[in-house]
Amino acid sequence: MAVARIFEEEWVENEEVAPRHLRVVSTTPVSPLRTGTSVTVRRAARERMLRRRRRALVGLAVFATVVVLAWPGHAFGGVTGSGVPADQANSSQLAPGMVYVVQSGDTVGTIAHLMNPANPNYARHALVRELGSAVVVPGEHVLIP
Repeated sequence: MAVARIFEEEWVENEEVAPRHLRVVSTTPVSPLRTGTSVTVRRAARERMLRRRRRALVGLAVFATVVVLAWPGHAFGGVTGSGVPADQANSSQLAPGMVYVVQSGDTVGTIAHLMNPANPNYARHALVRELGSAVVVPGEHVLIP
């Protein structure tokens, strides 16, 4: 609520009388512009939050590093014992252009089945044409047609 007062005289610096004027005077106390927590409390809270974020980020980086280092080496492009890259050895098919090292117990039929599980007969004929024989020897390098 505000009240209007009329001030009849008011002295100014050079001691002259100023004309009458109205001034609105508030009857309620003036509230400060900013309420709530102080600036120092907010700054301290912000610093704590930033420290927590930094700790979480460092923890995440350490965790990711441990996972990458603990992962088996062949998962990152290593070669298995058969000489086939690990990512291709884990798949059930051999792709054209790959070099396959024949293991003991492998036959043209088993290699053809790795080449094309859906139609191994077609792959077997292509493999026999490529090798010039239906016999494979362990340790032999076979280029997959």
